[in-house]
Amino acid sequence: MLMLRGTLAVAFGLAAVLVPGLTLLLLVGMFAAYALLSGVSSIAMAVKSRRVDSKWWLLLLLGLVSVAAAVLAVVYPGMTALVLVLVMGINAVVTGALDVAIAVNLRTILHGHWMMVASGMLSILFGALVIAMPQAGALALVWLISLHAILTGALLLGLGLRARRAARGDASRNPVPAGGR
Repeated sequence: MLMLRGTLAVAFGLAAVLVPGLTLLLLVGMFAAYALLSGVSSIAMAVKSRRVDSKWWLLLLLGLVSVAAAVLAVVYPGMTALVLVLVMGINAVVTGALDVAIAVNLRTILHGHWMMVASGMLSILFGALVIAMPQAGALALVWLISLHAILTGALLLGLGLRARRAARGDASRNPVPAGGR
């Protein structure tokens, strides 16, 4: 699931870079799709790990926050750019903080948890910048969103690869739960 989240983030970021003249409505749709798919994958990971991970609810909360952000973006597509920017910023801060909390839980079972900490911190920084400067132009916002998505996606992909290697190497001796213990 980490690799799915990472792949979605990189794809979202690259799409926004390759088509910088996005209309605000297309940006809303892209954000909603990304947040929905990321949220659903986090919820699936939480359900899958609830029996082996006492902190599974962090993944569930992460997923619910992302799905809620997606629903808001779809239900109110005509909302002002300022509100969209604030929703994106708040979503980045909250999901970043939850990623850091999940990474702290992973630290004892997965070498490389720092990538998820870095991804979470990057999301918090991105969200704080977006909230602090909501008047930024749409094109500047597209580039900032793209950079955030590509960097956090690359970090999540790296962590997903490490988790996959760890699971394959330790599958018979010490399975790695999806969200930690």
